[in-house]
This record gives sequence, structure tokens and C-alpha cells, in this order.
Amino acid sequence: RPVFIIRFQRLICWRIGHFAANVELYLCELNAGINKPNKPFIDIWYYPHAACNLQLARMWNRVLHIGPSTLFGIIDSINSVIPGGKIHQVGNNTNSDRDVHNLLEQFPPFLSFLPDEVKRGEEGLRAMGIPEGVPFVCLTVRDNAYLNNQNPHLDWSRHDHRDCDIQNYVLAAEKLTKRGYFVVRMGSIVKDAMNMDNSMIIDYATNGMRTDFMDIYLGKKCTFCISTSMGFDAVPTVFRRPVVYVDCSPLGIIRAENPNVVSLSKKYRLVDQGRLMTFKEIFESGAGYFLNTNEYEEMNIE
Repeated sequence: RPVFIIRFQRLICWRIGHFAANVELYLCELNAGINKPNKPFIDIWYYPHAACNLQLARMWNRVLHIGPSTLFGIIDSINSVIPGGKIHQVGNNTNSDRDVHNLLEQFPPFLSFLPDEVKRGEEGLRAMGIPEGVPFVCLTVRDNAYLNNQNPHLDWSRHDHRDCDIQNYVLAAEKLTKRGYFVVRMGSIVKDAMNMDNSMIIDYATNGMRTDFMDIYLGKKCTFCISTSMGFDAVPTVFRRPVVYVDCSPLGIIRAENPNVVSLSKKYRLVDQGRLMTFKEIFESGAGYFLNTNEYEEMNIE
């Protein structure tokens, strides 16, 4: 340590949003001199368990120093209880996956596809029916299927206020196709298929074509992404693609840190009065920062 610092950190690899965004912002912060030791150092990462997306893991392996968890996980655990051991931990970003320093505007993406991967990705787009050079939009709508599937022993109902119905986005998708865009509905595990009859709308989440590789390639190549604020939208974000966030809650933490972002909140309705709340009422009541569905229910807010 007096001459050369070695730091360790486990990768948040079980949720694609943090797996993409947290690592990208870590690298951006290093470039900006944030959370960077003032002497020579090396950061060694490890997977505490299997990664949620193997293609993203493969690409991070080309950028980061990643070692076996059987060794570095043990070292990191021991180090965490030794007095003064914090200096040997990479630690978290300034604000997790939030680009509070606007670094995504300042640095190019750290992830890139190899030539053979680009060829594979373009072949994948053709197989999906998207012609060469035709723009497409990724559509990702949150429901409770993924978390309930991955961790069925936990109660995820606290996130119910964030969920949306994919059928509510069919008209928007059809409007985009009339403007010349293909629309690709994203999702690893989803609750319902998308009810539509339009060959330019591809329900990639349910049609059997979904792969870890194409998840990342679609996020890289889309013209923009429409998202109800969930993990996948971090993929187009790290590739500096525009994102339109719609139907997000709570209002107080919608994305607003990037010029490539447009954010629309869900509407808040006072059930007993049968009317929508104003922004002022939402914030003065505290509902602008409610993270648990029970908090909305206790105040009779829908």
C-alpha cells in the first residue's frame, strides 16, 4: 500500500441496470479523477455469482481486471473487517447508477462490439425482420414477472406502484411504425405478451428470439429507447442513446440529469376526492419520494 494500492470490489451483476450503469459510471469517474487514488493502483473485480447477462459480462471482461471470486471474494471479505481496510475497496460511485456529475456527456462509451459481433448483431436484426438502415425503437415496460421469478421467496409488492400494463403502449408503438420505426418490445421475463397485429412491432420478449447477446446489441443500435424506468434502459444509456422515460414513479427521482433524457411521471390520483394531484400537492404530501406501494395506499393515492 505505501507504494501501490490494490483495490477489490464485487460486481453488481444480478440486475442488468446496475451491471451496466454502475460499471460505466465507475469508469467515467476514474477518467474524471473521482474516487481515484493519488498513487499507482489497480482495481480487481469479481463476480459473487453468475452474471444476469453473459454478453455484458463478456464485454466487461475486456475492459476490467476481473479475477476469480473464490480468491478475491475471500480477500475482499477479510479486508472489509480489518481496520483501515476500506482503502482497499473500490466502493460505490458518487450516486450508484445516477450520473450526477454529467460524465456521460464528457466521455465516450467504454463498451464496444468486436467486428465479428457486429456481423452477428446485424444478422440478428435481419432475422427479426428489421431491414438494414431502418431505424428501430426499444420499448421496455416494467411488470413484476422478472423479480418474482428470480427471487420468488421475497415480497416484491413494494414495487407494484412502478408496474405498468404493456397493452397501454400498443397505440404509441403503432404510431411509431407509421413514422417509419420498427418497435422492439424488450424483456428477459415478462408477464404478458403484447397484443397487436403489426409486423413492424416485434414482441422480442416473448417470440423466442431473445438472447443475452441481442439484448445488448439492440440497446446499442436503437435510435432511442422508451422505458418505464427499469433495468434494461441502462444499456442504451451507457451507449449514449436517448431514452424517453414514461409513467415513472416516484416523481421526485425521475431521470433528469442528461440532455439525452425526457422524463414523464405517472399521474397521482386522490381516490377519495376523485381527482388528480398537482405537482405541488405531490411534493408537499411527501408522495413525490414514496418508494413503497404501501405508502401510497395509506394516503389513498392511486
